[in-house]
Amino acid sequence: QVQLVESGGGSAQAGGSLRLSCAASLYSTSTICMAWFRQAPGKEREGVAAIDSDGFTSYADSMKDRFIVSKDNAKNTLYLQMNSLKPEDTAMYYCAAGHLGRWCMGWLDESAFRYWGQGTQVTVSS
Repeated sequence: QVQLVESGGGSAQAGGSLRLSCAASLYSTSTICMAWFRQAPGKEREGVAAIDSDGFTSYADSMKDRFIVSKDNAKNTLYLQMNSLKPEDTAMYYCAAGHLGRWCMGWLDESAFRYWGQGTQVTVSS
């Protein structure tokens, strides 16, 4: 059973930065598509960014200029660098992993991901 554990969430001021981490166990980040999703209060969960086994990255349009997804295969860890934070970025952020193939095709569909972390809360104040 793959386990994903997120960390790095917390509070930040608008315009600030946070870096989220997701440690994966029992599976290599080099062979699987990994992604970040988020869910704000009262809203549906939405895709943030994804990275495939080769390091190809994809982003939701509204976040591609501010967020950077990366991974360290040696540490089996996924990262999300979030810059220029806005109050609307306030949400629970989830790490997900799944066998989506090259370029993480279809990554915006959360049902494509089999494994999920418990989430880490990000709160941005104005």
